[in-house]
Amino acid sequence: MNVINKTVARAFKRVAITAATCLALVSTGSVAADKVYRLKLAETWGPNFPIFGDATKNMAKMAEEMSNGRLQIRIDSANKHKAPLGVFDMVKSGQYDMGHSASYYWKGKVPNTLYFTSMPFGMLPTEQYAWFYYGGGMELMEKVYSPHNLMSFPGGNTDVQMGGWFQKEINSVEDLQGLKMRIPGFAGEILAELGAKPTNIAPGELYTSLERRTIDALEWVGPSLDLRMGFHKIAPYYYTGWHEPATELQFLVNKRTWDRLPADLQAILSVAMKTAAYDMYTQSKHESGKNWASIQSEYPDVKVKNFPDEVMSALREANDRLLKAHADKDAMAKEIQQSQADYLNQVRPWSDISHRAYLNSQAQ
Repeated sequence: MNVINKTVARAFKRVAITAATCLALVSTGSVAADKVYRLKLAETWGPNFPIFGDATKNMAKMAEEMSNGRLQIRIDSANKHKAPLGVFDMVKSGQYDMGHSASYYWKGKVPNTLYFTSMPFGMLPTEQYAWFYYGGGMELMEKVYSPHNLMSFPGGNTDVQMGGWFQKEINSVEDLQGLKMRIPGFAGEILAELGAKPTNIAPGELYTSLERRTIDALEWVGPSLDLRMGFHKIAPYYYTGWHEPATELQFLVNKRTWDRLPADLQAILSVAMKTAAYDMYTQSKHESGKNWASIQSEYPDVKVKNFPDEVMSALREANDRLLKAHADKDAMAKEIQQSQADYLNQVRPWSDISHRAYLNSQAQ
């Protein structure tokens, strides 16, 4: 068993003991003299950014409370550290102890990081969480991140993401030619394969880039966060998703920082990250449902579209070609791809006979 999973396994075995111990110590005040560990976390998001920023605040609050104040985490948002897409390097170097971002942002540095956010035509959130914790995903993530003095943990899921906001309707593959679109991860590579011009832009610059026509389209998240960004005011076409069926953010931890923590604080931090991640997933589901109702009632001019079959076929074919190309030249990419494909083949039949069958029965 690898280092992370040994640690995490020990962590969850100790949760009940840790909780009971903390309660006893709180009542006696005997931990007051214990060493306080103060960590710094850099997040990609701006200050008070909803949902994503809530996840980091929830995690830090739980860690402090469960440790009776012995573990304190200061959160620096993008306006403070000035490098929203520099979190990987800042945590790797030790400038920050922790980070909160998205793994596929680092594909230009470490290509195989992209697999741990979401893959086009891949797993749904519940399937992906099962892969992480029971299907070998955590072990593979350790293989990718450990050479960089980093540990990566699931950091919250957005649920299925929408396909994006477009200023012009997409009727054919030809409409993708030259399309300037903000879209990160493997999906950007797929669109480039079909003639588009993908780019990645920090969250705080998205609206201005679309408004000034620096880009023609963008994908962000879904109703949970898109409505507040105002994209519907400048891009009337809202497409359903294909590219990120289970977008998982990440908590990054500097390995040297982790090793300096006592075992009980490692356990507490593990529990706090896992709990905050799941809470973000449920919050995302709630906010998307609420905001989707608002879009329908308050902004009837938003044109919700599905990509044409011709476009979807081309996207899937490009996806398959690029996956093979990555696997052919990189053994680690091949191992991760195979793990994800095998797990999806195992779990999707159950999703079909449970979730899909139920939803189809309600539509009749």
